[in-house]
Amino acid sequence: MIEVRLSTLTDEEFGRGVFATRNISKNELIHEAPVLPYPNDQHQFIEQTRLADYAFEYGENHTAFLLGYGMMFNHSYEPNANYEINFEKDTFDFYAYNDIKAGEEVLINYNGFVDDEDPLWFNEEEEQ
Repeated sequence: MIEVRLSTLTDEEFGRGVFATRNISKNELIHEAPVLPYPNDQHQFIEQTRLADYAFEYGENHTAFLLGYGMMFNHSYEPNANYEINFEKDTFDFYAYNDIKAGEEVLINYNGFVDDEDPLWFNEEEEQ
């Protein structure tokens, strides 16, 4: 249903994204990404690495890395997918927000809500 390949949305050397390998229907479950959580007070160490850009908030007291394809989805303020945190299963569950065509990149809003247009940390860094 999905695969990782080079994305045109980034100019990074290894800029990859998640792409649909077949048509995906609105509200269809795309991926369940297992969670690797760690306490928020340990994030100061992660901030010193490139991995900081790939961490997700996970509840009030934890941050997490997502396994599987979870950390490979790129951002858009007009996403075609969304995610829900499933604390019961310790996964981030990615769903199609709209119909997604085969070959199309699957995009999420990094703010956690499809309509949240708040600036992201990497946009703020570029403006400085």
